[in-house]
Amino acid sequence: MPARPAAALHVSLHPHWRVGRSETDTLDATALLDLLATVQGTGSIAQAGRELGLSYRHAWGLLQQAEALFGQPLLMRGRGRGSALTELGEKLVWADARIGARLQPLLESLASELEGELGRVQRRTRAVPRLHASHGFAVAALREQLAAREVAVEVRYRNSLEAVAALAHGECELAGFHVPLGAFEAEAAARYRAWLQPERHRLVHLAVRTQGLFVAPGNPLGLRGLADLGRPGLRFVNRPEGSGTRVLTELLLQRQGLAARAVSGWDNTELTHAAVAAYVASGMADVGVGVQTAAQRFGLHFIPLLRERYFFAVPADALQRDAFKPVLAVLRSPAFRARVAALKGYEAAQTGQVLTLGEAFGA
Repeated sequence: MPARPAAALHVSLHPHWRVGRSETDTLDATALLDLLATVQGTGSIAQAGRELGLSYRHAWGLLQQAEALFGQPLLMRGRGRGSALTELGEKLVWADARIGARLQPLLESLASELEGELGRVQRRTRAVPRLHASHGFAVAALREQLAAREVAVEVRYRNSLEAVAALAHGECELAGFHVPLGAFEAEAAARYRAWLQPERHRLVHLAVRTQGLFVAPGNPLGLRGLADLGRPGLRFVNRPEGSGTRVLTELLLQRQGLAARAVSGWDNTELTHAAVAAYVASGMADVGVGVQTAAQRFGLHFIPLLRERYFFAVPADALQRDAFKPVLAVLRSPAFRARVAALKGYEAAQTGQVLTLGEAFGA
């Protein structure tokens, strides 16, 4: 009797910290960081232990082991006032958040590639659509919805220009990119239309989202807009060259008459909106540019700059392929639209709509 086809495997990869003074004498810092982050949120080590499924004794033991290793306290304990992190404790939590935000896209891409390789070894013959896009909150939500419905897609995170070029070269079936609404739309869209052909490609509308400045809570430096990036000593964190947000930032600076090289930290880059937000939240930069959702997730003050549309470019004939139809069904589903609409700074009224290039951008 022939063996039943193996079910598709799901792979997840996560960073893991170990800290010590030698290779053999180390502390499981991943468990410690989870504990510190939960104490920061609850103000109580007892409550943090309960939420993480740790006994009070085990939580205290882990904390005391870490304090002995670092040689200084990680918590400030006040009688009747709960617990708060020391400066070192806060630095560790923010370092973990930054590392997670920086590595998440790479690890998700590698996991998706590994799933594809394992599927080929298992001799699954069904073609799987390939999605190339910058890492964003709506894209991550789509990946979650596809996985929940067991719709297989190979995901690779890369910047918008790389994604659209990959589509033109036949390396993927969905390419994510975003274009600002308003004065900069035509100039920004022209950078992508060099790779897109009206007769060969269609656009699937993902979302409208708000981009703006990330600054520290309460906006202590009193920043009001892009013109403030020229202030002496202001530390900026950028996105990599080729990313849609960097293109947007360059266009905004041109309108202000401000040279990019006049911005302190222009060459200091982080890969994602979340990584930029984490960098600002950790105090390593004063300001960055990204979507409102990331500012909310990291407790930052947000200064709106403009709204933009995010699309998936697809081959026109792919819309009728059996392998692609489940992806389009998820994009058009009320559940996914509600998921996108729940993201701070996102709008989902047109999510799943298919457009020609002319309908999207005009002649």
